[in-house]
Amino acid sequence: MLFNQPKGLIPAALSNMGERFGYYIMNAVLVLFLCSKFGLSEEAGGLIYSIFYAGIYVLSLVGGFISDKTQNYKGTIISGLVVMSLGYALLSIPILATSGNHSWLLALTCIALFLIAFGNGLFKGNLQAIVGQIYDNYEADAAKQGEEALAIAKNKRDTGFQIFYVFINIGGLVAPFVAPLLRSWWLKANDMIYNAALPEKCHEFLANGAQWSADKIQEFTDMAAQATTLPVTDLAAFSENYLKIFNEGIHYSFIASVAAMVISLVIFVLTKRIFPNPGKKAAKVVENYTQEEKAAMAKEIKQRMYALFAILGIVIFFWFSFHQNGASLSFFARDFVDTTTIAPEIWQAVNPFFVIVLTPLVIVLFSWLARRGNPISTPRKIAYGMGIAGLAYLFLAIVCNGYPSGEEFRALSPAEQVKVGPWVLIVLYFFLTVAELFISPLGLSFVSKVAPKHMQGLCQGLWLCATAVGNLLLWIGPLLYNAIPIWQCWSIFLIVCAISMGGMFAMVKWLERVTR
Repeated sequence: MLFNQPKGLIPAALSNMGERFGYYIMNAVLVLFLCSKFGLSEEAGGLIYSIFYAGIYVLSLVGGFISDKTQNYKGTIISGLVVMSLGYALLSIPILATSGNHSWLLALTCIALFLIAFGNGLFKGNLQAIVGQIYDNYEADAAKQGEEALAIAKNKRDTGFQIFYVFINIGGLVAPFVAPLLRSWWLKANDMIYNAALPEKCHEFLANGAQWSADKIQEFTDMAAQATTLPVTDLAAFSENYLKIFNEGIHYSFIASVAAMVISLVIFVLTKRIFPNPGKKAAKVVENYTQEEKAAMAKEIKQRMYALFAILGIVIFFWFSFHQNGASLSFFARDFVDTTTIAPEIWQAVNPFFVIVLTPLVIVLFSWLARRGNPISTPRKIAYGMGIAGLAYLFLAIVCNGYPSGEEFRALSPAEQVKVGPWVLIVLYFFLTVAELFISPLGLSFVSKVAPKHMQGLCQGLWLCATAVGNLLLWIGPLLYNAIPIWQCWSIFLIVCAISMGGMFAMVKWLERVTR
């Protein structure tokens, strides 16, 4: 499964794994970090997160255009890693947010996020285009050996992208543990203890503590006393110090992201000579085509692009639902789930863990069906994936039946808050991960199949751009999370997934014809 793949897949996957490790450190804490550092509301933090996450994928379109235009895919990838490193380095600077520096410090944070997004745009789609070209060359070599060899080679593409995806998630599995460990270590070094709810309370006290009732002040005093081994004599001083130490620990975790970028850069530079250069072969042979052949090619390209945009229209809604794991689902883990012994960010590791464990099973299942003469086409797999994502939100809606909105739940006293067990997140991410395995790596494979040879970077950028559109909608999750009963919030995502599945099944036969 792993060793029968074409040369270049594993070095490309290792380069991506280091980058994803650094990225997932930041992704695990970003929205909670914005709220704890700057005192932003969930809606405001979710909006910045949505714009940043969308920017990563929108800028992949720019990265694809640059590499297709210059034919310098490898140089563009290296530039992306360098720019991302600069962004993470800016985020690692521990400056306390105060009323005097709040505006420019938040602006500096957004600049750092832009650098990370732009660097990712230069890196991500172009590396995927190179992986697609690896399989194009592999299939071209197999075609010289006959139809049987070509059929075997074509069946390896989906598997190859799934293996590539596993390496991404190895980095994603380890990363969410880094930030909580560093933060807890730094808190302990300063005689403090982690409490996920305390940063919001500290910001609230500093802003409006003078208007608090005696009962509310006593409740906050008790929380403060439990979060430090030192006596609490001044709540304002405690609040400022706790926020300072709490967020310094997160800043230090971004240093690990810089280190991960450097490791990815070293791996890619040392192995880049074995990677192909997408687009160059097509540019050389196009001069030999007749006018009739060019017309036929133009028609085929048009059909392929229609198919690509049809898939993109569906996956927008998958990413809108799936990437709630960094938005409303992170708030859900913080507020509604008993995370006494496990920090909310660590639950981000459940998804990559399931990717690593379940990918071999999914590959075996698809291979078994293919051997029995019942292969499932990539478009049909994507349709099934949307249905499985819907099951995830159906499960969550059932579990959360009877619960109020997030805002109303947080307003309850600790004694009134009945939280669900951690098993809920495990089941939820199991379903979402299976859906992801049916959609994300196979979507990348689909794009590599339909993309014209001279537009591979751009088409991979379009796939990521569709992801960006879904991410631009992420802010809706935190908005619904605080506005309506929580089961209704999850039911909306269920409906979105169900409608998308229906639309995908309606197009399956046409998409199968186009990609034969």
